[in-house]
Amino acid sequence: MRTFCLILFSLIVLACQAQKDRQVGGACEACDLMYDGMPKTLSPQITIGTNEPGEPMIIEGTILKKDGKTPASDIILYVYHTDAKGYYSNLPNEKGNRHGHLRGWLKTGADGKYKFTTIRPAQYPSETIPAHVHPLIKEPGLSLYWIDEYLFDDDQYLTEDEKKRQEKRGGNGIIHLTKKDGVWQGQRDIVLGKNIPGY
Repeated sequence: MRTFCLILFSLIVLACQAQKDRQVGGACEACDLMYDGMPKTLSPQITIGTNEPGEPMIIEGTILKKDGKTPASDIILYVYHTDAKGYYSNLPNEKGNRHGHLRGWLKTGADGKYKFTTIRPAQYPSETIPAHVHPLIKEPGLSLYWIDEYLFDDDQYLTEDEKKRQEKRGGNGIIHLTKKDGVWQGQRDIVLGKNIPGY
């Protein structure tokens, strides 16, 4: 009962906060799951998953203000993706979450930089959707909103038609990965509000 009351209280607090935030970005399916399990203290650098099967991958970049030049501080970036088999899997004995266990939260400092270490996600089984990492942004005073997924330019399913479908929310989400010492590495800068409805 105590746990239920704590969860209910947390949801009420988040709902009240969301009402104060200016709504931007339009519909955002299951985005509220971002808050499920979010730590109280966030860092600009994180490692997602430990001893996770798959090819190691590091993504880093800078989150910039709308002018595309000024680093943005105190911005929360939430990312989640599939495992090496293409599933949003949960760990044994872990409370289930649609986003799976390969998820994490970062918060920028004064330099706007972020970095996450994880594994390279796999495509959904039996589908031709490119492998991707889902990102959500939470700025102070604004509702959370989604930006274009991290996509990889060497993905066999990243067709020209798929590239044309990208909205470039937050800027270009298609990144080039290089492999160094067995680790995939890529960079993506994010521009706050870019192509975000209502921003």
